[in-house]
Amino acid sequence: MNHSKPTTKVLVTDTVHQDLIDGLNQNGYHVEYRPKIPLAEVHSIAHQFVGMVINSKIIVDRVLLDKALHLKFVARLGSGLEIIDLDYCAQKKVAVIRSPDGNCDAVAEHAMAMLLSLAIKLRKSDFEVRNKIWNRESNRGWELMNKTVAILGFGYTGKAFAKRLSSFGVRILVYDKYLKGFGQSNPHVQESTMQAIFKQADVLSLHLPATSETNGLVDAHFLNQFAKKITLVNTSRGNIVQLKDLLKALDKKQLTGLALDVFENEKPETYSMDEENDYQNLFERSNVLLSPHVAGWTVESKKRLSKFLLNRIMML
Repeated sequence: MNHSKPTTKVLVTDTVHQDLIDGLNQNGYHVEYRPKIPLAEVHSIAHQFVGMVINSKIIVDRVLLDKALHLKFVARLGSGLEIIDLDYCAQKKVAVIRSPDGNCDAVAEHAMAMLLSLAIKLRKSDFEVRNKIWNRESNRGWELMNKTVAILGFGYTGKAFAKRLSSFGVRILVYDKYLKGFGQSNPHVQESTMQAIFKQADVLSLHLPATSETNGLVDAHFLNQFAKKITLVNTSRGNIVQLKDLLKALDKKQLTGLALDVFENEKPETYSMDEENDYQNLFERSNVLLSPHVAGWTVESKKRLSKFLLNRIMML
Protein backbone atom coordinates (compact mmCIF):
# COMPACT_ATOMS: atom_id res chain seq x y z
CA MET A 1 0.00 0.00 0.00
CA ASN A 2 1.29 3.44 -0.93
CA HIS A 3 1.21 5.63 2.17
CA SER A 4 3.09 8.56 0.63
CA LYS A 5 0.18 10.11 -1.25
CA PRO A 6 -0.60 13.65 0.00
CA THR A 7 -3.89 14.02 1.86
CA THR A 8 -6.23 16.76 3.01
CA LYS A 9 -8.42 14.38 5.01
CA VAL A 10 -9.31 15.10 8.63
CA LEU A 11 -10.64 12.40 10.92
CA VAL A 12 -13.20 13.55 13.49
CA THR A 13 -13.41 10.89 16.19
CA ASP A 14 -16.07 12.30 18.49
CA THR A 15 -19.34 14.19 18.40
CA VAL A 16 -18.86 17.80 17.27
CA HIS A 17 -21.05 20.66 16.19
CA GLN A 18 -21.82 20.71 12.47
CA ASP A 19 -20.08 24.10 12.23
CA LEU A 20 -16.68 22.40 12.58
CA ILE A 21 -17.38 19.87 9.86
CA ASP A 22 -18.78 22.51 7.48
CA GLY A 23 -15.95 24.93 8.22
CA LEU A 24 -13.24 22.35 7.54
CA ASN A 25 -14.90 21.25 4.30
CA GLN A 26 -15.30 24.86 3.17
CA ASN A 27 -11.60 25.50 3.79
CA GLY A 28 -10.23 22.70 1.64
CA TYR A 29 -10.24 19.77 4.03
CA HIS A 30 -12.17 16.56 3.50
CA VAL A 31 -13.80 15.44 6.73
CA GLU A 32 -14.39 11.84 7.68
CA TYR A 33 -16.85 12.02 10.57
CA ARG A 34 -16.57 8.90 12.71
CA PRO A 35 -17.76 9.82 16.23
CA LYS A 36 -17.99 6.17 17.32
CA ILE A 37 -14.76 4.93 15.78
CA PRO A 38 -12.78 2.62 18.11
CA LEU A 39 -9.13 3.34 18.86
CA ALA A 40 -7.96 0.18 17.08
CA GLU A 41 -9.54 1.33 13.81
CA VAL A 42 -7.96 4.77 14.15
CA HIS A 43 -4.59 3.02 14.24
CA SER A 44 -5.38 1.09 11.07
CA ILE A 45 -6.37 4.17 9.02
CA ALA A 46 -4.21 6.87 10.64
CA HIS A 47 -1.95 7.14 7.58
CA GLN A 48 -4.84 8.60 5.56
CA PHE A 49 -5.18 11.84 7.50
CA VAL A 50 -3.50 15.21 7.82
CA GLY A 51 -5.50 16.07 10.92
CA MET A 52 -7.42 14.45 13.77
CA VAL A 53 -10.07 15.91 16.03
CA ILE A 54 -10.19 13.90 19.24
CA ASN A 55 -11.77 13.67 22.64
CA SER A 56 -10.77 11.47 25.56
CA LYS A 57 -11.14 8.03 23.94
CA ILE A 58 -8.36 8.46 21.35
CA ILE A 59 -4.86 8.16 22.84
CA VAL A 60 -2.33 9.93 20.64
CA ASP A 61 0.82 8.10 21.71
CA ARG A 62 4.06 7.28 19.89
CA VAL A 63 2.55 4.19 18.30
CA LEU A 64 -0.32 6.10 16.74
CA LEU A 65 1.89 9.02 15.72
CA ASP A 66 4.30 6.69 13.92
CA LYS A 67 1.38 5.30 11.92
CA ALA A 68 -0.01 8.75 11.08
CA LEU A 69 2.55 9.50 8.38
CA HIS A 70 0.89 12.67 7.05
CA LEU A 71 -0.43 14.07 10.32
CA LYS A 72 -0.04 17.84 10.67
CA PHE A 73 -2.32 18.55 13.62
CA VAL A 74 -4.23 17.02 16.51
CA ALA A 75 -7.18 19.09 17.74
CA ARG A 76 -8.46 18.31 21.24
CA LEU A 77 -12.08 19.04 22.10
CA GLY A 78 -11.66 20.66 25.50
CA SER A 79 -8.53 21.08 27.55
CA GLY A 80 -6.93 17.83 28.72
CA LEU A 81 -3.64 17.00 27.00
CA GLU A 82 -2.72 13.95 29.08
CA ILE A 83 -3.87 11.70 26.23
CA ILE A 84 -1.36 13.22 23.80
CA ASP A 85 2.40 12.62 23.72
CA LEU A 86 3.31 16.28 23.45
CA ASP A 87 7.07 15.74 23.22
CA TYR A 88 6.75 13.27 20.35
CA CYS A 89 4.27 15.55 18.57
CA ALA A 90 6.82 18.35 18.77
CA GLN A 91 9.53 16.03 17.48
CA LYS A 92 7.37 15.01 14.52
CA LYS A 93 6.23 18.62 13.94
CA VAL A 94 2.58 17.78 14.65
CA ALA A 95 0.70 20.82 15.95
CA VAL A 96 -1.43 20.27 19.05
CA ILE A 97 -4.53 22.45 19.35
CA ARG A 98 -7.02 22.56 22.19
CA SER A 99 -10.03 24.63 23.22
CA PRO A 100 -10.21 25.06 27.01
CA ASP A 101 -12.00 28.36 26.52
CA GLY A 102 -14.77 26.54 24.67
CA ASN A 103 -16.29 24.84 27.71
CA CYS A 104 -14.82 26.62 30.74
CA ASP A 105 -18.05 28.52 31.36
CA ALA A 106 -20.05 25.31 31.26
CA VAL A 107 -17.71 23.69 33.79
CA ALA A 108 -17.87 26.74 36.05
CA GLU A 109 -21.66 26.78 36.04
CA HIS A 110 -21.78 23.04 36.74
CA ALA A 111 -19.36 23.37 39.66
CA MET A 112 -21.41 26.27 41.00
CA ALA A 113 -24.62 24.26 40.71
CA MET A 114 -23.10 21.28 42.50
CA LEU A 115 -21.78 23.44 45.33
CA LEU A 116 -25.10 25.23 45.83
CA SER A 117 -27.01 21.94 45.69
CA LEU A 118 -24.82 20.50 48.44
CA ALA A 119 -25.08 23.63 50.57
CA ILE A 120 -28.88 23.64 50.55
CA LYS A 121 -29.20 19.81 50.63
CA LEU A 122 -31.21 19.92 47.43
CA ARG A 123 -30.74 16.28 46.46
CA LYS A 124 -31.81 15.01 49.89
CA SER A 125 -34.80 17.31 50.26
CA ASP A 126 -36.01 16.60 46.71
CA PHE A 127 -35.85 12.84 47.38
CA GLU A 128 -37.72 13.18 50.67
CA VAL A 129 -40.49 15.38 49.29
CA ARG A 130 -41.03 12.90 46.45
CA ASN A 131 -41.44 10.24 49.12
CA LYS A 132 -43.87 12.39 51.16
CA ILE A 133 -41.30 13.02 53.90
CA TRP A 134 -41.73 16.58 55.15
CA ASN A 135 -38.78 17.31 57.44
CA ARG A 136 -37.67 20.90 57.24
CA GLU A 137 -35.13 20.91 60.07
CA SER A 138 -33.03 18.02 58.73
CA ASN A 139 -32.86 19.86 55.42
CA ARG A 140 -31.64 23.15 56.85
CA GLY A 141 -28.82 24.25 54.55
CA TRP A 142 -25.93 26.67 54.87
CA GLU A 143 -25.07 29.83 52.97
CA LEU A 144 -21.98 30.60 50.94
CA MET A 145 -21.88 34.16 52.20
CA ASN A 146 -18.86 34.84 54.43
CA LYS A 147 -17.35 31.44 53.72
CA THR A 148 -13.82 30.95 52.38
CA VAL A 149 -13.73 29.12 49.07
CA ALA A 150 -10.38 27.82 47.85
CA ILE A 151 -9.65 27.15 44.18
CA LEU A 152 -6.74 24.98 43.08
CA GLY A 153 -5.74 25.82 39.52
CA PHE A 154 -6.41 29.18 37.91
CA GLY A 155 -6.67 28.33 34.25
CA TYR A 156 -9.77 28.94 32.16
CA THR A 157 -12.17 26.97 34.40
CA GLY A 158 -10.71 28.19 37.67
CA LYS A 159 -11.08 31.79 36.54
CA ALA A 160 -14.62 31.22 35.28
CA PHE A 161 -15.62 29.58 38.57
CA ALA A 162 -14.10 32.41 40.61
CA LYS A 163 -15.99 34.97 38.53
CA ARG A 164 -19.29 33.30 39.36
CA LEU A 165 -18.40 32.93 43.03
CA SER A 166 -17.55 36.61 43.34
CA SER A 167 -21.20 37.66 43.60
CA PHE A 168 -21.90 35.40 46.60
CA GLY A 169 -20.08 37.41 49.25
CA VAL A 170 -17.36 34.81 49.73
CA ARG A 171 -13.64 35.14 50.24
CA ILE A 172 -11.86 33.41 47.35
CA LEU A 173 -8.37 32.00 47.89
CA VAL A 174 -6.54 30.74 44.81
CA TYR A 175 -3.41 28.66 44.53
CA ASP A 176 -1.75 27.88 41.22
CA LYS A 177 1.78 26.52 41.33
CA TYR A 178 2.64 27.90 37.91
CA LEU A 179 0.95 31.32 37.99
CA LYS A 180 1.93 34.43 39.93
CA GLY A 181 0.59 37.97 39.94
CA PHE A 182 -2.88 37.04 38.70
CA GLY A 183 -4.55 38.79 41.64
CA GLN A 184 -3.82 42.19 40.09
CA SER A 185 -6.08 41.53 37.12
CA ASN A 186 -8.57 39.50 39.18
CA PRO A 187 -9.28 41.70 42.23
CA HIS A 188 -12.10 39.43 43.42
CA VAL A 189 -9.56 36.69 44.35
CA GLN A 190 -6.61 36.48 46.70
CA GLU A 191 -3.43 34.70 45.65
CA SER A 192 -2.77 32.18 48.36
CA THR A 193 -0.52 29.40 49.58
CA MET A 194 -1.54 25.84 50.29
CA GLN A 195 -0.77 26.46 53.97
CA ALA A 196 -3.31 29.29 54.09
CA ILE A 197 -5.87 27.19 52.23
CA PHE A 198 -5.41 24.26 54.63
CA LYS A 199 -5.97 26.62 57.56
CA GLN A 200 -8.87 28.73 56.29
CA ALA A 201 -10.91 26.97 53.57
CA ASP A 202 -14.54 25.98 54.03
CA VAL A 203 -14.86 24.82 50.42
CA LEU A 204 -12.29 23.43 47.99
CA SER A 205 -12.85 23.30 44.23
CA LEU A 206 -10.37 21.53 41.98
CA HIS A 207 -9.53 22.91 38.53
CA LEU A 208 -6.32 21.05 37.76
CA PRO A 209 -5.03 19.11 34.74
CA ALA A 210 -4.17 15.42 34.93
CA THR A 211 -0.38 15.26 35.27
CA SER A 212 2.17 13.21 37.18
CA GLU A 213 2.14 15.97 39.81
CA THR A 214 -1.62 15.98 40.34
CA ASN A 215 -2.21 12.22 40.13
CA GLY A 216 -3.53 11.12 43.52
CA LEU A 217 -2.94 14.58 44.99
CA VAL A 218 -6.05 14.56 47.16
CA ASP A 219 -5.38 11.68 49.53
CA ALA A 220 -5.67 11.12 53.29
CA HIS A 221 -2.52 13.13 54.01
CA PHE A 222 -3.81 16.05 51.94
CA LEU A 223 -7.26 16.02 53.56
CA ASN A 224 -5.86 15.68 57.08
CA GLN A 225 -4.18 19.08 56.74
CA PHE A 226 -7.43 21.04 56.63
CA ALA A 227 -8.24 22.78 59.90
CA LYS A 228 -11.98 22.90 59.14
CA LYS A 229 -14.50 20.45 57.80
CA ILE A 230 -14.78 21.18 54.10
CA THR A 231 -17.00 20.66 51.08
CA LEU A 232 -15.03 19.32 48.11
CA VAL A 233 -15.95 19.80 44.44
CA ASN A 234 -14.06 18.10 41.61
CA THR A 235 -14.97 18.88 38.00
CA SER A 236 -11.43 18.50 36.65
CA ARG A 237 -9.96 14.97 36.46
CA GLY A 238 -10.90 11.85 38.39
CA ASN A 239 -7.40 10.59 39.13
CA ILE A 240 -6.59 13.73 41.14
CA VAL A 241 -8.56 12.34 44.08
CA GLN A 242 -8.29 8.93 45.73
CA LEU A 243 -11.72 7.44 46.25
CA LYS A 244 -10.87 5.26 49.24
CA ASP A 245 -9.49 8.27 51.09
CA LEU A 246 -12.56 10.33 50.21
CA LEU A 247 -14.77 7.64 51.72
CA LYS A 248 -12.70 7.63 54.92
CA ALA A 249 -12.89 11.43 55.09
CA LEU A 250 -16.67 11.26 54.70
CA ASP A 251 -16.85 8.66 57.48
CA LYS A 252 -14.79 10.90 59.76
CA LYS A 253 -16.87 13.94 58.75
CA GLN A 254 -13.77 15.73 57.49
CA LEU A 255 -15.84 16.22 54.36
CA THR A 256 -19.28 17.65 55.01
CA GLY A 257 -20.14 17.34 51.33
CA LEU A 258 -18.62 15.93 48.15
CA ALA A 259 -19.42 16.70 44.51
CA LEU A 260 -17.81 14.69 41.73
CA ASP A 261 -18.28 15.03 38.00
CA VAL A 262 -15.16 12.94 37.31
CA PHE A 263 -13.97 9.59 38.63
CA GLU A 264 -10.93 7.34 38.79
CA ASN A 265 -12.86 4.76 36.75
CA GLU A 266 -15.49 6.18 34.39
CA LYS A 267 -16.51 2.83 32.90
CA PRO A 268 -18.88 1.17 35.40
CA GLU A 269 -18.99 -2.01 33.34
CA THR A 270 -15.29 -2.54 34.11
CA TYR A 271 -15.50 -2.14 37.91
CA SER A 272 -13.54 -4.70 39.87
CA MET A 273 -15.24 -6.18 42.93
CA ASP A 274 -13.29 -3.74 45.11
CA GLU A 275 -14.32 -0.77 42.95
CA GLU A 276 -17.92 -1.99 42.93
CA ASN A 277 -17.95 -1.92 46.72
CA ASP A 278 -16.29 1.50 46.93
CA TYR A 279 -18.57 3.15 44.39
CA GLN A 280 -21.69 1.62 45.96
CA ASN A 281 -20.51 3.03 49.28
CA LEU A 282 -20.20 6.44 47.61
CA PHE A 283 -23.57 6.21 45.85
CA GLU A 284 -25.48 5.56 49.07
CA ARG A 285 -24.48 8.83 50.76
CA SER A 286 -26.95 11.70 50.85
CA ASN A 287 -24.22 14.36 51.16
CA VAL A 288 -22.58 13.27 47.91
CA LEU A 289 -23.59 14.66 44.52
CA LEU A 290 -22.51 12.97 41.29
CA SER A 291 -22.69 13.51 37.52
CA PRO A 292 -21.20 11.53 34.59
CA HIS A 293 -18.33 13.79 33.43
CA VAL A 294 -20.72 16.25 31.81
CA ALA A 295 -19.66 19.55 33.41
CA GLY A 296 -18.30 20.87 30.12
CA TRP A 297 -20.98 19.15 28.04
CA THR A 298 -23.65 21.72 27.21
CA VAL A 299 -25.49 22.70 24.04
CA GLU A 300 -23.58 25.98 23.97
CA SER A 301 -20.16 24.52 24.73
CA LYS A 302 -20.52 22.01 21.90
CA LYS A 303 -20.83 24.91 19.48
CA ARG A 304 -18.07 27.01 21.08
CA LEU A 305 -15.61 24.11 21.18
CA SER A 306 -16.09 23.56 17.47
CA LYS A 307 -15.86 27.27 16.67
CA PHE A 308 -12.63 27.79 18.60
CA LEU A 309 -11.01 24.63 17.22
CA LEU A 310 -11.91 25.62 13.65
CA ASN A 311 -10.43 29.09 14.11
CA ARG A 312 -7.17 27.63 15.46
CA ILE A 313 -6.90 25.03 12.72
CA MET A 314 -7.34 27.77 10.13
CA MET A 315 -4.44 29.68 11.70
CA LEU A 316 -1.95 26.84 11.11
